[in-house]
Amino acid sequence: MKKGCGGTISAVIAAVAFGAVSVQAAALERPIYASIGPTARAPIGWVAFCADNPRECAVRATTPRDVVLTTRAWRDLVEVNRWVNETIRPMTDLEHWGVVEKWSYPDDGYGDCEDYVLLKRRMLMDAGWPREALLVTVVRDHKDEGHAVLTVKTDKGEYVLDNQVEEVLPWMETGYRFVKRQSQSDPNTWVALGDPRPATATAAAK
Repeated sequence: MKKGCGGTISAVIAAVAFGAVSVQAAALERPIYASIGPTARAPIGWVAFCADNPRECAVRATTPRDVVLTTRAWRDLVEVNRWVNETIRPMTDLEHWGVVEKWSYPDDGYGDCEDYVLLKRRMLMDAGWPREALLVTVVRDHKDEGHAVLTVKTDKGEYVLDNQVEEVLPWMETGYRFVKRQSQSDPNTWVALGDPRPATATAAAK
């Protein structure tokens, strides 16, 4: 089963060295990066998160950095994605907090898609990964509903950590329509994403 922003619990994958090497080798052959557009409005949830957690967002603009996707780095991505998806139980913000939208760390073990993203981002940063390569991203999912994922920008392309699927995938293989994400230089600045696939809906500012 899968889980979305408060959906049902999904199965999770185990990382194996052979799989990590295979995916890394495939990435070497075809680097893929999303097309960056103009500045976009930051999601309301992010703005409120920063108001509640000012130290998290009080950062200066920095030089964009990509992660070098070694086999060990790939294992880190898979393990963090798996651990968070296994550990956090899905719950909507309305059920959790009594409000429609609230971004927060799921420190009590419950959260929706944005909360999964925030925890994965924090865990990777605590492990030494550069903030500039870990980008909270707003997409439209397979049901054309608003959804959040973590985009990891690497020298081999961009990969997505998601609580709706079992694997860490290149962004073009998710089937999502990518709408906007944090700028690499400043997490408080958001940029629109150019998606080569036709799009008929516009994501709400979450």
